[in-house]
Amino acid sequence: MPRLLDRLQGEIDALDAQSLRRRRQIAETACAPRQTLTLHGASAPRTMLGFSSNDYLGLAAHPALAAAWAEGAALYGTGSGGSHLILGHSRAHAQLEERLADWMAPFIPEARSLFFCTGYMANLAVLSALGGAEAVIFSEALNHASLIDGARMAKARVERYPHRDVAALDAQLGACDAPVKLIVSDAVFSMDGCIAPVAELLALAERHDAWLVLDDAHGFGVLGATGRGVLEAMGLRSERLVLVGTLGKAAGVAGAFVAAHRTVVDYLVQRARPYIFTTAAPPAVAHALLASLSLIEGEEGDERRGRLQARIAQLRQGLAGVLPRDGGAWLPPSPTAIQPLIVGDNARAMRTMALLDAQGLHVGAIRPPTVPEGTARLRIALSASHTEADVARLIDAMGQALAQQPCKEAA
Repeated sequence: MPRLLDRLQGEIDALDAQSLRRRRQIAETACAPRQTLTLHGASAPRTMLGFSSNDYLGLAAHPALAAAWAEGAALYGTGSGGSHLILGHSRAHAQLEERLADWMAPFIPEARSLFFCTGYMANLAVLSALGGAEAVIFSEALNHASLIDGARMAKARVERYPHRDVAALDAQLGACDAPVKLIVSDAVFSMDGCIAPVAELLALAERHDAWLVLDDAHGFGVLGATGRGVLEAMGLRSERLVLVGTLGKAAGVAGAFVAAHRTVVDYLVQRARPYIFTTAAPPAVAHALLASLSLIEGEEGDERRGRLQARIAQLRQGLAGVLPRDGGAWLPPSPTAIQPLIVGDNARAMRTMALLDAQGLHVGAIRPPTVPEGTARLRIALSASHTEADVARLIDAMGQALAQQPCKEAA
């Protein structure tokens, strides 16, 4: 084997030794609580009860969205054929952007929106375009990797501020004399489930003449009276807001959007390289998303959000009764569909996941570098499609799995 390959294999072996190696499974059926999976190393697929999906409203396999996708393919074909600036911007894309702008108009004056293939690309685009050489980006300590990488792509100086620490951020902003400042934060933190202090962050943006860039990937569709996300939930409005929303999670399809004042969106069209230099998503995706937005804001969306809240309350109450009394595992406060059960040690997280797997339950084990050292966890993700019996089964199995784990290894 060439030395270059030896070096890479050595790094992979080191990840194995630390229980940090990532592995994939193959989904044989549509995204749903009960899904047929072929797990790594398995000789045959199994039907599992899953608690790992970001399909928070259970829309990913909704018949109305599948029908809308098929209709979009019949209307526009399978591919866009080019970038948004070279003939790839279809009527479906335009209608989706207009609809999303209308959704965000109560919260962002003169709102416009821009559709992207993924949330990752949207975050790269916003931060690399707005974060010029004269800018300073103030990045939340627990921001998603896409925000971190977007800040790295920017020519701006980057300063991190401690998790949800508004006072520390205020001091950092006060000491900065840069002409352009960007406060950048997840709205709902993807591995913790807690919500950023968005109202306080916006107040700091107003006080220090800064932009507030929010990644609402895990709030869009779920938070707010009609599912429009964290801005609706908190009743906020400002032209300083730049919101990124993901459409492959609660919306059940794919892609993402940026909503901001029309001048910001026009600037992104001119300067955001991840938008300009990539092929537009298939128009059928945008066509299906129009149907998804109708479901989210309608009676069915309201009913699904209610079911999700009931499952969150059930899980938290049930797990409180089975967690080890010595603190070997704990469930931090989270009002969202993301419920992280922190067990501390990487190997313990993997063993717990394996014990759940043996009972036909799939819950992802999250380890560094995705989360800080010593905070390995089982990331429980709930959906409106989970039943009361599903969650009760998880609580019982989790109690048994934790009881078999030596608590001395927990952080």
